[in-house]
Amino acid sequence: MNIETRKKGKNKIFYLAHSFREGGKVKKIRKYLGSNISENDITERSEKARKEIESLILDYKKLRDPLHTVLSKKEIKQIENLISKSDLSIEHLSEKEWLNFSELFTYDTNAIEGSTVNFNEVKSILEENKWPDKLKWEISETYGVAEALKYIRKTKNHLSLDLIKTLHSVVFKNSKPFAGKFRGKGIEVAVVDSLGQVIHRGAPQKNVAFLLKELVKWYGKNKNKYHPIVLAAVVHNQFENVHPFQDGNGRVGRLLLNNILLKHGLPPVNIELKNRSEYYRSLQAYEHEGNLRPSIELILKEYKSLKNSLGK
Repeated sequence: MNIETRKKGKNKIFYLAHSFREGGKVKKIRKYLGSNISENDITERSEKARKEIESLILDYKKLRDPLHTVLSKKEIKQIENLISKSDLSIEHLSEKEWLNFSELFTYDTNAIEGSTVNFNEVKSILEENKWPDKLKWEISETYGVAEALKYIRKTKNHLSLDLIKTLHSVVFKNSKPFAGKFRGKGIEVAVVDSLGQVIHRGAPQKNVAFLLKELVKWYGKNKNKYHPIVLAAVVHNQFENVHPFQDGNGRVGRLLLNNILLKHGLPPVNIELKNRSEYYRSLQAYEHEGNLRPSIELILKEYKSLKNSLGK
């Protein structure tokens, strides 16, 4: 890493810069240090900037090709073999089955995040527009998730920053003031379990937009290369690693998972509340070990459960 100096009028502007090779191209990252600052300030600020650059490079390399970064070709083949041996002969859903799925998904995906609206209350809200004695934000997010499901059924968009923001906005438009907006400056997030232990920290706020753009590029490059379930699992898990929103990342991530499955001609899948612990373990296995298999196994398990729930 080196210090770069630029002149702008009478001012001297300082940056810490670092170049690295990725594939056949040289990438360069600069971090602003200040204008007309002393040598001591340059030294102190460079140390902080160095850590930020190192973190960004690690995240960048991880997201450039998540599968080949964390999985060998042999492991990818094993995962695809696992999928091919599973019973995925789930017929596409009728309109009645879509309504049933929408109620199941809305209940489970909100309950995973702590909603107290039970399944029968979800049915009453969505089928009869009857409001139970619950907090308004919980009712709003019940409508929001169901509306977002309708949206991904209609949109032709596989994955983009606009799609991600739109899904968040649809789900939380009447419950969160930051609906549809990525984390602002200085807002960092962490996921904690029931014991208050941190199980995941989101990417630094400064890196959010960049990392999501890289994920979108990765998907565009590989959407015809890997099995759709592999694609959906990677996008979902990587999205959760970035954690771009102040809140609501889990629900948007599970919507993105289903959007990719639908765009590749597969039925949607529902992560059930009863499997929440397994779901969190699969995310941690991917984040800490690069192990995608638990996520794939859970998706296949949920496909079988959905088949039973819909009476197929």
